[in-house]
Amino acid sequence: MTSIRDPLWNNIRLDDVARRLIDTAVFQRLRYVRQLGLAYLVYPGATHTRFEHALGAYHLARLTITLLDERGALDHVPAEDRAIVTAAALLHDVGHHPFSHALEEIGAQHHEEAARPLITQGPVAAELRASLAADAPDKVYALIRGQSDSPLQGLISGSLDLDKIEYLKRDAFMCGVPYGEIDVDRLVNSLTIVDDRGSRLAVGVLEKGLSALESLLFAKYQMYRNVYWHHAVRSATAMYKRLVDDAIRTGALGEHELSALTDEGLLHRLDACGDPSLLAALRQRRLYKRAFECPAGDLPEGTGDWIATDLARVRTTENALAAHLGLTSGELLLDFPEKPQMLGLDLPVVCRDGRVRRLTREGFPGSINLPMLSDELYKSARVLRVFVARPVALANSDIATILA
Repeated sequence: MTSIRDPLWNNIRLDDVARRLIDTAVFQRLRYVRQLGLAYLVYPGATHTRFEHALGAYHLARLTITLLDERGALDHVPAEDRAIVTAAALLHDVGHHPFSHALEEIGAQHHEEAARPLITQGPVAAELRASLAADAPDKVYALIRGQSDSPLQGLISGSLDLDKIEYLKRDAFMCGVPYGEIDVDRLVNSLTIVDDRGSRLAVGVLEKGLSALESLLFAKYQMYRNVYWHHAVRSATAMYKRLVDDAIRTGALGEHELSALTDEGLLHRLDACGDPSLLAALRQRRLYKRAFECPAGDLPEGTGDWIATDLARVRTTENALAAHLGLTSGELLLDFPEKPQMLGLDLPVVCRDGRVRRLTREGFPGSINLPMLSDELYKSARVLRVFVARPVALANSDIATILA
């Protein structure tokens, strides 16, 4: 069995199937797709990639399955599901576009959908069929999409999937921030398989793990507030999105090409077809500055939500405001990130008396008030911003245009 030395998890042991999947061109591309997109312009250590994150998710999947098996929790789970789940953990990010999730914000195909042909066709599918089962590619993809009927679905896509645990720990470690402190050992050892609502087996958590689960929620909030949605990270992301959107709109770049490109490969394409001044500013870290910002909690409910969803209106508003302020097209950018389920939870909890209760947004007896907490933390982390290439003064009437 091959071992890979990892800075976060130390030795990651690979079985033969994983090793052969890693050797495919589809997986090797992940070496050149940064996990946190342009966050390295703010946190220089954030140059880690989807490649090592995928290895970490695979490691946690193998560890969790071993622990569940030792406790007898997998007695009623089909034996073949174990290999399918570890393969899904390894392959869950193969469809990611360059620079992380940014392009999904301009309407590019979601990375999970982009992964479909990469997993169900070609060399990855051939390896899965040869080593696991004829229907293994479809089963792996169903897990990644969250559409599997496997009792282990929750390990790959769910409220407490291993992907979240891995990326929060790794991102905090690589950025050098103390916000991703999660009691991983307690969480993983608290996972179990339960009879969910008397209808099916599913991944759940023992009541003793609730405090560790709360630590994960707080870590996620802190990472969004201080890293993922940091103002300079969002400025660079807005500039990058505008560059790619312009190239797609002019036909110089095809959306279908994105899941095959690396970070540098896409920048090289943009050298030939993108806005040279905007690209140069991004490469040289001459980021747009904030002309206006306001936390979501200080805005009337629903204000500005269209910025995350109505791309045509965003482009029209940006260009109109830029012209009004004496800026050129592309020198003013709006940003209001959206992730409403950032702190969402929905999973069964095995109480100390053996009863199974559900932890949802409605809360859980004896625990924190999750609905109120998640709403307040989300509004605190989410900030509406106007970024500009050159200093300008926004009048109240300009702000009203944005907030309308």
